Amino acid sequence: MSVALKPLEELVKELTPQARLELRDFAEFLWHKQKRATKQGLRQDWAGALREQREQYTSVELQHKANEWRGD
Repeated sequence: MSVALKPLEELVKELTPQARLELRDFAEFLWHKQKRATKQGLRQDWAGALREQREQYTSVELQHKANEWRGD
């Protein structure tokens, strides 16, 4: 049995005002994310930036440090 999907506009009309605000925030987030993705290519200006750390850390240790710095 196939269930017909409601058009997006109809679904939005059925949302509460608070839910519409949340949907708008999410839509803006997706729009900005898409805009950034199409605007920027892969940056590699960081390549070699940790060259002086080569003797002090292994690549795995640097990965762990990067996670610490990011707060992961």
